[in-house]
Amino acid sequence: MVEVALAFVCALVAWSAAAALIARALREPRTYAKVLAGSAGSVAVALSAAFIGALLDFSGPTFRLLQIGAGLLGPLLAAWGAAEYAVASARARFGLRLGVAVLSVVPVVVLALDPVRGNFDKDYPAMSDHYDLIPGIALGAVHVFSVGLLLACAVLAVRAEGRRTANHRLSVVGLIALAVLLEITVTRLGLGMLGQVLMAGALGALWTGFLRAQNPPEEPRGRRRGRRRSGAPRSGGDDLDEHDREDPDEGDDEVWGRRRKRTEDDHYDDDGYGDGYDGGYDEPPAPRAPSRLRGVITIYTLAEGGADGFDDCADLVVDEVARREPDTLLFACHTVPSAPLQRIVYAIYRDELALEEHEQQPHVREFSRRSGQFVTATNVIELALSGASATDNLADMLMPR
Repeated sequence: MVEVALAFVCALVAWSAAAALIARALREPRTYAKVLAGSAGSVAVALSAAFIGALLDFSGPTFRLLQIGAGLLGPLLAAWGAAEYAVASARARFGLRLGVAVLSVVPVVVLALDPVRGNFDKDYPAMSDHYDLIPGIALGAVHVFSVGLLLACAVLAVRAEGRRTANHRLSVVGLIALAVLLEITVTRLGLGMLGQVLMAGALGALWTGFLRAQNPPEEPRGRRRGRRRSGAPRSGGDDLDEHDREDPDEGDDEVWGRRRKRTEDDHYDDDGYGDGYDGGYDEPPAPRAPSRLRGVITIYTLAEGGADGFDDCADLVVDEVARREPDTLLFACHTVPSAPLQRIVYAIYRDELALEEHEQQPHVREFSRRSGQFVTATNVIELALSGASATDNLADMLMPR
């Protein structure tokens, strides 16, 4: 009775997890979510058959359902889902889908039609005890393919830009790999009651990996350092001259070399800018107070095939910012004609507090969560406004409120 109760609990947990994954997958535009939900559904069907087997003894049909669901489709779909999550190349994903189609259809036919041998009882049956050589080869090919694909996904995750992003993707792939290894172990070895516990653990790992995949981390914001001229000394150490020590942050605002400070000898009359202005004021204009405006430029590098998904997320967040954030003076997303996989978001905030409030808005957090799956790299540049000229209706044209 203990085995029956445990099998029932495992089947109930499996269907609960599968239903939750399917519900989330329906709201998730990415393919990996739907594939992982399919993997959970396959395991749920297999554990339902296992419950019938624990209650009435296993038979040929329940054994086949267990092997097809938890031994074949469960690991194969989970590994495919990990690849859809980790692989950015659309061509690689297309070729992978062809391989998955071949490795799913043919082995399913073999496992469903090949005769089984031996006697069954209430314990989880091992694959080698009841299948002959050909089904064993078919399952072995699927298992080797799944493990190899997960290893490739782990390598791609480690090579992702940004330490936090790389660690996050590696943890997602690792959890899915744990689920796959547990499913393969149970279906190949049986393991009795322990096998039921391990199958529940596999579902937990799959569920956790799915949730982590839907909540990508945010890389810490920082300034982009200026690029050095060819042959220029590195900043820092003894190479710093007196000018650098007086203004260490000055290099953050440029790309090539250092910014030249204006001296008393600098005049604009030689360039023609002084003509017509000398007599325009009775007295020199009062010094302008430092601006409190803050700006941020965010450059996104998109994964291949992710432009449409990112643009949909950007359209939503732009609308929400225009409606809900009066202190965000400008928030615009630009495409780059010469670089189709780049997007540039330019924002101007009334002050530092407006910037902090913007980052805490639910629609901004939702944009970061949903768009992260389409992005391979992010570069953030913080700005402090030193001067500007714009028409009065520029903000109204870009952000109608």
